[in-house]
Amino acid sequence: MKVCVIGVGLIGGSFALGLKESDPQVKIYGIDASKEHLEKAKDLKIIDETAALTEVSDADLVMISVPVNVAPEVLKQVLDLVQEKALVIDMGSTKASICEAVRDHPRRRNFLAAHPIAGTEFSGPEAAFQGLFEGKTTIICEVEKTAFPLQEKALEIFKNLGMRIRYMNPEAHDRHIAYVSHLSHISSFMLGKTVLEKEKNERDIFDLAGSGFASTVRLAKSSPAMWAPIFEQNKENVLEILTEYINNLSGFRTLLENNEYSEIFREMEQTNHIRKVLNGII
Repeated sequence: MKVCVIGVGLIGGSFALGLKESDPQVKIYGIDASKEHLEKAKDLKIIDETAALTEVSDADLVMISVPVNVAPEVLKQVLDLVQEKALVIDMGSTKASICEAVRDHPRRRNFLAAHPIAGTEFSGPEAAFQGLFEGKTTIICEVEKTAFPLQEKALEIFKNLGMRIRYMNPEAHDRHIAYVSHLSHISSFMLGKTVLEKEKNERDIFDLAGSGFASTVRLAKSSPAMWAPIFEQNKENVLEILTEYINNLSGFRTLLENNEYSEIFREMEQTNHIRKVLNGII
């Protein structure tokens, strides 16, 4: 099977490694805007060969993992080139814009819109590792618009990677992912910003930061090149949940100013329910 991976960073590289583990006969071609990324991915044996976009013309599978602001255009170019029985999967964190971009494309049935809920705060080929997707969920959108044999092919690939499947429409996906993922990254980035502005002595940050701070600010190490376009693409949903978050922060501040410590305790106690919701995840 000839596979083209467009974007050989954390997601694309880990996908390639997972495919190699499940099928040693697979041949993986890497396509990336960064020549350095391609060379590193080949050195790390994530890909077998570097390639240009035209290589997708005879690929059996094309996986796209690029920033969401360029993904729609890349996808359209790929669909213009692929053969009739090729499967094309996009793995981006927003789905409504990319599904809309190819809604009327003649090869729309070759495309499967997916989002694996997997990742780390690191980026680039060096961040990729075998097993990233094991036990994780992938969201599939508009599955009915993908040709049935290609649906089956995609499900088999995700199964081999150890993933669970959940189906959503693109709008629901973008709304819910803003709540549980995009807001987390904004919170982490702004926590890091606040501490860096307030605490000028970086040695004090290093010496005094406990595991709580480290885990909360972990996502602030994520790539701005990836996340700024996500916030742009999902602006309305992000603004909605960000407004609610700011209201909660303001409410907490008011309680503290008014010495309402029993109410602070009550709110924290109610929020402890998140432990049951996330049991087995973290």
